[in-house]
Amino acid sequence: MELMESGQMYLESLYVLSLESDMVRAIDIGDYLGYSKPSVSRALVLLKNEGYVDKDSRGFLHLTEKGKQIAESVYERHKVLTKLFIMMGVDTETANQDACRVEHYIGDKTFEAVKAFVADHMQS
Repeated sequence: MELMESGQMYLESLYVLSLESDMVRAIDIGDYLGYSKPSVSRALVLLKNEGYVDKDSRGFLHLTEKGKQIAESVYERHKVLTKLFIMMGVDTETANQDACRVEHYIGDKTFEAVKAFVADHMQS
């Protein structure tokens, strides 16, 4: 099953939050994304059932290996695309917002070309 954009957003958010703390709860994800508690709960149940997320006995959320792979990929796309847009003269806030939209739809081949382009031009 291919994960939809919203599922990718939840995984990426859990990943980003877990970089700061290994004690991430559903409410933290809701606050990060600006989503309601019922929406977050519903999404996390689906992600847990699909094997992307686990919850420990204390209620803290953790990415499974499967979830972590997707989250890291989406986050990498976000960072590279943000850099590209900033290199093109877009302000940081807009670049970040637009990268968040594009990261879910850009094809692998195109992303690899963008990544190589950004890497080549960051060294210059």
